[in-house]
Amino acid sequence: MRLTLWQRLSLVFALLLLASGGMSAWLQIRASEAHEQEVVQRLSRGLAANIASHVTLVDIGGPKRSALDELMAMLMTVNPSVEVYVLATDGRIQAHLAPSGHLKRERVDIAPISSFLAGAALPIVGDDPRSDSARKVFSAAPLQLDGRDVGYVYVVLLGEAHDAMAADVQASTVLRTSLWAMGWVALLGLVAGLAAFGLITRRLRALTAEVRRLEAQGFESLEHAPAVASVSPGRDEIALLQQAFAQMAARIASQWRELVRQDQQRRELVANISHDLRTPLTSLHGYLETLQLKADRLSADERRRYLDTALGQSRKVGRLAQELFELARLEYGAVKPEKERFSLAELTHDVFQKFELAAEARSLTLTADFASDLPAVTADVGMIERVLTNLLDNAIRHTPEGGEVRVELRHHDGVVTVHVADTGPGIPAELRDDLFTRPSVMARAQRESGGGLGLVIVQRILSLHGSDIRLLDRPGRGAVFSFGLQVREA
Repeated sequence: MRLTLWQRLSLVFALLLLASGGMSAWLQIRASEAHEQEVVQRLSRGLAANIASHVTLVDIGGPKRSALDELMAMLMTVNPSVEVYVLATDGRIQAHLAPSGHLKRERVDIAPISSFLAGAALPIVGDDPRSDSARKVFSAAPLQLDGRDVGYVYVVLLGEAHDAMAADVQASTVLRTSLWAMGWVALLGLVAGLAAFGLITRRLRALTAEVRRLEAQGFESLEHAPAVASVSPGRDEIALLQQAFAQMAARIASQWRELVRQDQQRRELVANISHDLRTPLTSLHGYLETLQLKADRLSADERRRYLDTALGQSRKVGRLAQELFELARLEYGAVKPEKERFSLAELTHDVFQKFELAAEARSLTLTADFASDLPAVTADVGMIERVLTNLLDNAIRHTPEGGEVRVELRHHDGVVTVHVADTGPGIPAELRDDLFTRPSVMARAQRESGGGLGLVIVQRILSLHGSDIRLLDRPGRGAVFSFGLQVREA
């Protein structure tokens, strides 16, 4: 059976409480016994000396049995718990009044007696002659005959009578009341501890429920992840754990939403590219099929016109395939920018030359407006040339005849800014959000060029340079695309 954290903590606490309660009771009993022994031994410290000084227990013939009997009768009346023994100097028991079979030892250890007579700290315990292993408090005094020591008076202060009485008292109402009190205290402590553990682990259980919800519902549940609340420095580790989990959940939710968005964009990209490929391929197939079926009936001019149209559609397919391949390399990190310093103005002039014939064919004006003393920029020459080529190609294709395509270069705060403007129809507001993530939304809206990935590729290239492509607002005066390049690499 698997126990929860609260159950395990409660079980450990209960065991510790029982162990500590038992240890406390044992220590209390031992301390009470030691206290009782010390009090009794202090009160009766001189008992053996008084007996030795007032009663003649030994003479030349040895211990006096009659004196010992008289002494024991008197002591049993005054204090029935004491037991008197006469010992030889080596500890051997010479006389006693123990009933037959009660004496378990023939000799008593002399070392505790010597410590007692030397005034050592009490309590001091010595051998109990009526037990094989017990040790009890005692009083002792030397016995002298004709001025010399002939033995010891050895008085066990808590004898068999005391033990029997103590055993009876253990079953008394007072002891039962004490044990019940200790039990109730332990029970109340256990209940209080369990309640405390429940309160402490309440937030952990809530956090566990959140984790299980995430496990059961999947990443979709993160779409509604709560906002992360800051935790004050004085909060405990559970609060920090909750905040860490909330931050992790928020980060995963954000990444999940981004992945969903990118997946949706890729789906739309595939669908759009399929459409863009299908249109020219259908046209190409139609013209080639016409040439095949009507080859004998077409004039030379008609065949040439059909072939030119088929070649044009073939070039569109080839261009789109090349752009798709280039975008795939950029997406999967196969292309890394090889940055170097170069003149952006000179590169722009070179790109202008590639579009002079296309601009003349449509009576367009290409205008270069460069600030004086432009510094060199740090970037990948080939990639930036591709960016300028795509932007100029896009501007020329969407600018009507007689219009103007203008490129401006400005320098400010270590960044050379590029503006590519045209006098075309501009870009409607509803198409701007997906302008750099979906292929040729303007071309598809106007059904002119049959699609393309030029702006998507521009966005990917500039992101590799730590820059971004932006569409500036210029209502009614065409589109203006802007990006910046660092003069020095960061």
